[in-house]
Amino acid sequence: MQVKTKAIVISALKYQEKSLIVKCFTLSDGLKSYFVPNAFSSRKNQQKIGYFQPLTILEIEATHKNNGKLEYFKEIRIGQSYVSLHNTIVKSSMALFLSEVLHHCIKEEEKNEAFFDYLEAALVWLDSHDEVVNFHLILLLGMTRFLGFYPDVSQTNATFFELTEGVFTNYHGISCLSEHETILFKKLIELKFNSEAKFFVAAERQLLLKILLDYYAFHLDGFKRPKSLEVLGEVFG
Repeated sequence: MQVKTKAIVISALKYQEKSLIVKCFTLSDGLKSYFVPNAFSSRKNQQKIGYFQPLTILEIEATHKNNGKLEYFKEIRIGQSYVSLHNTIVKSSMALFLSEVLHHCIKEEEKNEAFFDYLEAALVWLDSHDEVVNFHLILLLGMTRFLGFYPDVSQTNATFFELTEGVFTNYHGISCLSEHETILFKKLIELKFNSEAKFFVAAERQLLLKILLDYYAFHLDGFKRPKSLEVLGEVFG
């Protein structure tokens, strides 16, 4: 089946010497993996390698056979021309980290237009703004709406947040955040992309990132902490 759709690049893995396997989150079909033969064999194709940087937004035409095997691109175009996302150390480190998280989160070939639209809008915002130190935290929390485990905020007056059930409670169980951690988590829930950048200090951001990754690990089978986590820590340290 011939498909025209937007796609967000999740990962690009070199295959043998000349080819790539590119994983994308597509608007039309959810997660798809594509084989790009001879990606390194000509000047024309080498230029296209730049299309497959983490979280690049593409417009593609592709052949989807939907048989569980790798698909093939027919045409590739840049869907959103980033100005700064891949050219600044802070944003490029975020993009690498978030692409790894998405790699471990999105498993199914299933359309999810709302999730795609959310990611696309968030990435465009990231590219066009300078004060972005809290972006990855806000996005990780926001993504849980589409992954099925956004916190129940009906009892945010309670003292502790319980990770396995995703609820606020006055009982401090074994899988609860501390009172201090819960206060920070509540503040994060209220945070927007355009909120004051200095809402958290560096140590608080690091703690919140740990909390969010623990929360993901509780709710997603096989979730792995991104290898780029250390790089992100150095950038924001």
